Amino acid sequence: MSELSDWIDEVARELGIDELHALVDPELVQPLVLDMTKDVAHGVARPAAPISAYLLGLAVGRAAGSGPGEPELAQGFADRLAARAREHPRP
Repeated sequence: MSELSDWIDEVARELGIDELHALVDPELVQPLVLDMTKDVAHGVARPAAPISAYLLGLAVGRAAGSGPGEPELAQGFADRLAARAREHPRP
């Protein structure tokens, strides 16, 4: 396992969401979140990236209810945020 995967597993346990986390394919989720935050950091501002990741998590969680959600749901939200970031006017 990589350091990133180990950290994600540890955080999921700490937050009490390890059962849900176990149902999600990290090969899909990690690149999705990292790509989206890259677009936000470069298109808007670096501090906007972690806040956007937090908001993405809220949106996916809300839409999924108590289940893990569909990967397509997370991808759709991430694509919308990334597109918005790429269109965001830079100061």
